[in-house]
Amino acid sequence: MTIGFRKVSMERDFARLHAWQQEPHVVPYWNLNIPEAQYRVHLEKFLADTHQSLYIGLLDGEPMSYFESYWAQPDIIGRYYEAAAADQGIHLLIGPPQYLGKGLAAPLLQAMMRFQYQHAETEKLVAEPDIRNAKMIHIFHKCGFRFRKEVELPDKTGALMFAYRNHPEDGGGIDG
Repeated sequence: MTIGFRKVSMERDFARLHAWQQEPHVVPYWNLNIPEAQYRVHLEKFLADTHQSLYIGLLDGEPMSYFESYWAQPDIIGRYYEAAAADQGIHLLIGPPQYLGKGLAAPLLQAMMRFQYQHAETEKLVAEPDIRNAKMIHIFHKCGFRFRKEVELPDKTGALMFAYRNHPEDGGGIDG
């Protein structure tokens, strides 16, 4: 299997992303099961936000996941720890339910981590999955992220987790 990423396009991906946000495995953690018009406004705002980039994850060319790669310092998460200018954060979801339970989340996350570490100054990656989402916390841990603390975000209680490029003793990670 080949993993790839491409930038989200409003025209190409709006219907797909809106549909994924309605999936029962996504709804409790993303809270974006909103009407199309409202989701369009949300996606337009996110696509225009210069501190993040949105990607569709592809498996053998098939769109099946969604990633938000963001600079942590200007993001709300940057208020919860001493964020360095090059720290990057990550959000991900697997959309179609037929891809769940197949062991794909970890390789997808690892591929995005490698992509983020292509930015030479990035030494730390940040994640803050919903504290109730034990499966995603496990996947992040499996990929080298380590839990630091719970954080009360506007839309959830997050598990603040860090992974480091070259410090396996302090949370492991992938060498870029």
